[in-house]
Amino acid sequence: MALGASHRLTDGVAAVETMTRFALAVLALASGVYTYLGARTILDGSPTAVFFAAIIYSFSVSVGIYAFWSYMMRFYPHVTSRSGRTGLLAVMAAGCAMILAMSSWLNAAALAGSAAVEQHLAQSVEGYTADLDRTYQNALAAQSLLPDIQRASERFSQLAAVERQSGSLTGTTGSGSVVQLLTQMSSQMKSLEGNINASREQVTELVEQGQKRLETMRTLLSTPGPIGPRADQFSTEAVALTNVMAQLSQTSVAPSIRRAADDLSLGFIAPVPDGMAPDLVNRQNQVMETVKASVTAQSKALAKAADEILVRPPVAERRFVPLSPAEAVLEYASDFIPAWAGAISIDLLPGVMVFILAVVHGAIRRQEEGMPFAERITVAELLETLALQKAISEKAAQTTVAGAPSAEEVALAAAEPRAREEQVADEREAEPFMRDDLHHRTAESDDTHQATNVASFDPGKNPRKGP
Repeated sequence: MALGASHRLTDGVAAVETMTRFALAVLALASGVYTYLGARTILDGSPTAVFFAAIIYSFSVSVGIYAFWSYMMRFYPHVTSRSGRTGLLAVMAAGCAMILAMSSWLNAAALAGSAAVEQHLAQSVEGYTADLDRTYQNALAAQSLLPDIQRASERFSQLAAVERQSGSLTGTTGSGSVVQLLTQMSSQMKSLEGNINASREQVTELVEQGQKRLETMRTLLSTPGPIGPRADQFSTEAVALTNVMAQLSQTSVAPSIRRAADDLSLGFIAPVPDGMAPDLVNRQNQVMETVKASVTAQSKALAKAADEILVRPPVAERRFVPLSPAEAVLEYASDFIPAWAGAISIDLLPGVMVFILAVVHGAIRRQEEGMPFAERITVAELLETLALQKAISEKAAQTTVAGAPSAEEVALAAAEPRAREEQVADEREAEPFMRDDLHHRTAESDDTHQATNVASFDPGKNPRKGP
């Protein structure tokens, strides 16, 4: 059972090898295409230079991804030691980080770059809308003092009219010093009211201009088409809107109201009583003191209201920063998680294949470790071994036939050891006789030598030379 499972796993690995290479090539090509689209958004220069630079970069990325995952698929499943696998895992982690740095973020820019730029424009529109509203509120804050100023002006005007007609304040009709004072206060309040009304008209005009700019920006945001030209025009509208808000912030009349409030109390000048009778002069002085107290109270109320407006924080100037699709997709990465997931998956999906192959090869090794050698060998391997053994035997037989001796040579070779043995035996038998003969010859030689030591007197012989 284990043998069959091991064989099926081995056959499965062999069957999917072509598909694995094809899938890896397709993923590397897809990553290169999206890298090309993303690289074009961040490169500057002529269209030709940008085109070739993006093509070369994307081609390098595709080749690098294909080579890296090919190495991992080829080596990682067959490394069994813990240190070896740890080292390859570290290499894989470093390679994945490099792939993310050189490809994945550009893939995300190609997939969601335009949407990210639109997200940036949409948030900018929201920010500008909020800034315009705050600026408008600060400008209108001074308008809230207008009812109080109008009531004070009307009150002084009515008191002057009543005093002129019926003398309800001093008991004497006519336009005396009290009427002059009340008329003077009413005129100052009306002057301040006129300033506020003039400011309201200017504020309304500027707000309408700002709203038109915002409407144009929203139109650019929702208009279909390439995002680049729309972003450029959006930037122009943003600059114009910033100028409008700067002018709007300068139209506030709160500082003017604060100064007018101080002038009401500090610059109060009461006219000289013009009554002929001392009693009338006394009543005029009392009324003037009352008017002065009322003016002082009104001045304090206006000053307090103006201070509350002035302490409001001013609206900070907002500057629109254009972003490329690649920069926008990084800035708003949390809003485009699906696009990032797809961009990263294209580059790192081969890693899943690597681990699948590692698990399968590990299962094959575990199943084969517990089987004897006879069960681990396949029929094909057995047939191949038998064929190899047969080929070796035939080669040995051919070598023997080609180098075999003739019958005569075989006979001589067989007789040679026997002849050598007989020769050795004969030499052993003749050895005593040869020793006696040698002894006899030695003795004769000694006798002859002794005889030749005597001088010869034979005239026919030559005399012996030397001893």
